[in-house]
Amino acid sequence: MNPGAIFKMKGVLEKFNQNHPKVVSYFSAVFGNGVPEGSIIELTVTKPGEEPVTTNMKVTADDVELVKLLKEMNG
Repeated sequence: MNPGAIFKMKGVLEKFNQNHPKVVSYFSAVFGNGVPEGSIIELTVTKPGEEPVTTNMKVTADDVELVKLLKEMNG
């Protein structure tokens, strides 16, 4: 991966954390200890002037394995 891109991504993530500290805290609290198989993750997006759109997913064993592998790759 390009070192310049990594440095830029770090700055963007820090800015996101400054702009949305509750979101970052929420994700840390919910996902910090992992999300077990069978958990339901739901996401709703409401655009200005539009109706909310919601989707969800049930976490599978494959999803848990994918997250485990990604964590291992990250060190």
